[in-house]
Amino acid sequence: MSIDPKLLRTETKVVRKGKDGAAQKISVDICVVGSGAAGTSAALEAAALGRKVALIDGLPSLGGQAVNSIVGTFCGFFSNGDDKRKPYQVTHGIADAMFKDLEAQGALHWRVGLTTVVMYDEVLLQRWIEEQIRATDIIVLVGAIVRNVVMEGRRVRELELATRYGDVRVSAQGFIDATGDAALAWQAGLPCREAEEGPIYGTQMVVMENIDAKYAPTREEFAERVAAKHKQYGFPRRDGFAFVAPGRGIALVNMTHIETPLDPIRMSKIQLDGKAQVDKVIVFLKAEYPECFKDALVRAFGQPGIRQTRWIVGAHQLTADEVRSGAKFPDAIARCTWPIELHSREAGYIWEPFAPDHMHYVPLGSIAAADADNLMAAGRCMDGDAAALSSVRVMGPCMAMGKAAANALDLAGAGSVHQIDIAALQERLKDNLLRTD
Repeated sequence: MSIDPKLLRTETKVVRKGKDGAAQKISVDICVVGSGAAGTSAALEAAALGRKVALIDGLPSLGGQAVNSIVGTFCGFFSNGDDKRKPYQVTHGIADAMFKDLEAQGALHWRVGLTTVVMYDEVLLQRWIEEQIRATDIIVLVGAIVRNVVMEGRRVRELELATRYGDVRVSAQGFIDATGDAALAWQAGLPCREAEEGPIYGTQMVVMENIDAKYAPTREEFAERVAAKHKQYGFPRRDGFAFVAPGRGIALVNMTHIETPLDPIRMSKIQLDGKAQVDKVIVFLKAEYPECFKDALVRAFGQPGIRQTRWIVGAHQLTADEVRSGAKFPDAIARCTWPIELHSREAGYIWEPFAPDHMHYVPLGSIAAADADNLMAAGRCMDGDAAALSSVRVMGPCMAMGKAAANALDLAGAGSVHQIDIAALQERLKDNLLRTD
């Protein structure tokens, strides 16, 4: 078979990087760095307010940990429940459409109890996020790393970004740090916090397929078996779960603990160590539960899952005592009932659930950088002590913080987020503060 020479492209040209290295420049109203639950919420809410928005992520795709680390469960979206109280949704905004659309695709599996957890299909969630963003005028920039932040007094003026296709500079009136590691605040030279004693462990998540759900163990029995035999199989964590989704033949496995250091070499090695732990977990699953897992295969490994590393110093540091007491702040912008879930030990973690009528709150001061007038944090890099942060870093309150950050910057305009009309902000956020239906 011959090929038409006109269709066979053989021409090439020689190119060389210019010496000036001029960066592409973008100017927007609100720049969001990080496209996980918090960042996606912030970007979509800001766009809905009519703002020109840029959404930036260091990974080559959108979705953050929710899809790339395969967190696998929606947590913190509902009140606690018991025999007398039916759980109700406490975070709305983009969460309403997300639940509706994914439910219609059969992508959700619900587990309702004292805490409500919803298992989701990470592929369909990613496509949902991508399509929501694509339907807007949001400028998307993925695979972009913040390498410098230009400050003028108390205002962030510009981000300098490195991508494999060239440098980019983004100026904006307001910025939202939804990176999870406070990367924007850190590069700006602003004060940040880290846990003082030892690491907060992350998890290497894995999705397994070809599971026979008929033989899945109860969660209580499974926890006892892991506690009794984890040393025998050589993995450090003595708790965790394999969440089997009935009718789908898959299980979400959360049984590892990995350090998540803020060091490029050590963090790169963790990706290998985490998967080595998973290999041992799989041996355990197949040996201890052959009826359920004998034919199981790994469908997907996530990126290393990170819980808490570095976060901002805000105008207010949320404390564990405020979480436990359900302190009602005059500048509250989000609410949550998720337990204190502090993964500060390699072998296990602290799980402190709250009563069915409990509710705790996130104040605006905890997401507003203390030393900047136009920088908000959303998600797990908001300000709290290590225990308090562990109760509000799950996806429900992260989405609520994203909405609050976008609206605070919208109200601040060229002014300071520390001087906005709190009543006006809370009126915009009333679904996330007051609804009980």
